Amino acid sequence: MLTVKNIHQYYGGSHILRDVSFEARLGKVTVLLGRNGVGKTTLLKSLMGLVPIKSGSIEFDGVPIHKRTPYERARAGMGFVPQGREIFARLTVEENLRMGLAYKSGSTPVPPELYELFPVLKQMLNRRGGDLSGGQQQQLAIARALAPKPKLLILDEPTEGIQPSIIKDIGRVIRMLADRGDMAIVLCEQYYDFAQELADDYLVMERGEVIARGLGKDMEAQGVRQLVAI
Repeated sequence: MLTVKNIHQYYGGSHILRDVSFEARLGKVTVLLGRNGVGKTTLLKSLMGLVPIKSGSIEFDGVPIHKRTPYERARAGMGFVPQGREIFARLTVEENLRMGLAYKSGSTPVPPELYELFPVLKQMLNRRGGDLSGGQQQQLAIARALAPKPKLLILDEPTEGIQPSIIKDIGRVIRMLADRGDMAIVLCEQYYDFAQELADDYLVMERGEVIARGLGKDMEAQGVRQLVAI
């Protein structure tokens, strides 16, 4: 579904991404790991077109997209849940979900499935996003990205600052979405145990480059925990 080949990216004179290549497959969770400051968030923003790449290519569903705008990538079927959630605090839960449908017809309904995945959102439709707990805001951010039914879901640190019970709910939803087989998922995560539990494939980054990769089931045997330990 997603093929990244030899991408490089710079901030000023700093070489941030160095020859990064990987694939994200339909029905699989590809986990991106690494210490703080190694370029993980920059890579995800590059995938979405929020940060332009200097060289290399990004293909989505067989089509080169690295010159497309972020909104063109979203319309093509890429969903993004940014670090820090970035929901609209003054809008209601329902209005936030409708923002995920902004490029669709105004009559497009919010998919009922979202309330099955995250029941708490149905109970809080008319509550402002800023009044939700951090965990509820994260669920709202994921649901907003899922509203237009993307073929690729990119999540940046979805467990950051979230209580354990909601982390389990988010993990359950991610696994369920992948197992349906019609979506690829790229998950950037600092919480190793959460990442290991979900990973079908993994990548480890250091200083802007991929230093290890493999199957999720082999992470412990290949010493990934030690590679990302702070």
